[in-house]
Amino acid sequence: SSQSNWCAHFAERHQSEINFALLIVFYILYLVIGAGIFSAIELPYERELRQELKVARQDFLSNNTCVSDAQLEVLLARALEASNYGVSVLGNDTIRNWDFVSALFFTSTVLTTTGYGHSVPLSNVGKAFCIFYSLIGIPVTLFFLSAIVERLVELISRRPVSYFHRRWAMSRPNLAVIHATLLSIVMALFFIFIPAWIFLSLEKDWNFLESLYFCFISLTTIGLGDYVPGETHSKEDNPHPHLYRLAITVYLLLGLVCVLVVLETCYELPQLKLFRRRFYKEKVQELDSETTNIISHDQLSDQKPDPADKMATQLPVISSVSQQADTLRQNGTSTPYTPASGTTVNEKL
Repeated sequence: SSQSNWCAHFAERHQSEINFALLIVFYILYLVIGAGIFSAIELPYERELRQELKVARQDFLSNNTCVSDAQLEVLLARALEASNYGVSVLGNDTIRNWDFVSALFFTSTVLTTTGYGHSVPLSNVGKAFCIFYSLIGIPVTLFFLSAIVERLVELISRRPVSYFHRRWAMSRPNLAVIHATLLSIVMALFFIFIPAWIFLSLEKDWNFLESLYFCFISLTTIGLGDYVPGETHSKEDNPHPHLYRLAITVYLLLGLVCVLVVLETCYELPQLKLFRRRFYKEKVQELDSETTNIISHDQLSDQKPDPADKMATQLPVISSVSQQADTLRQNGTSTPYTPASGTTVNEKL
């Protein structure tokens, strides 16, 4: 019994540490399970693709006896190296990665940390400038996005929730959950599903799942780079490639802002605040800056002597009429009731 009481007392005192340790274990298990599932799904496709490439290479060498295996190896290595730098041997005369609009698309993916990887600096000067540019640009971009998101959250989330809370007298936590759910649905509809349908009509080699995959990967700043719009277009299919790239850049920036607004709205839910508090070391209720300032002011006020208390000790005690009447009855006297002089009290105040 004493041991069980000690265990219960220890768990109660270190509840936040235990919850945090369980959170770490859960996250590691989530990583391991995800890796196992991806490996089980993708490994057979990788083996099949390797076998197809091996057969295609053997067929090419058998049909072109003038080309040796070493020469083909050198050509393929050079082509893959160029492809890693965003230069493809297919349609190389029509696709440009470093005109102004393409460079603008590249800078937007760098500063938003999306990083598709389809275009990378080729020169050492470009690589050095990319480091310097990102070192300054990424914090500025985060500050810029946080300022925009804060204004939009106040306009789109906080004010509507407060308005309907006063208008309908609904519970604020439940109303916040309903609002966050509706906002997430609207965002997913206008910035994921509808753009995926648009990309499906513009990109002939994509199906709807691939278009949806690109939108989700881009707006969550994962940016794997396996699907990039406009990479397979010819001049006949896309007569305005620069305008197309510019529209994609605008879509990515606006979509990222909307995703951050939804995340911030969900982050401010009272239910999530209560859940997050279980993993904090200090079991203190989360307070906004105004409440914190009020508490700090109260603590400072408690440390200082209150002038009102000092004056109260100097003021005469004024008894009520009923108390004086009771005293008169007990004493049997008929002294009339005389209130305390207001002039004396006012002078002391």
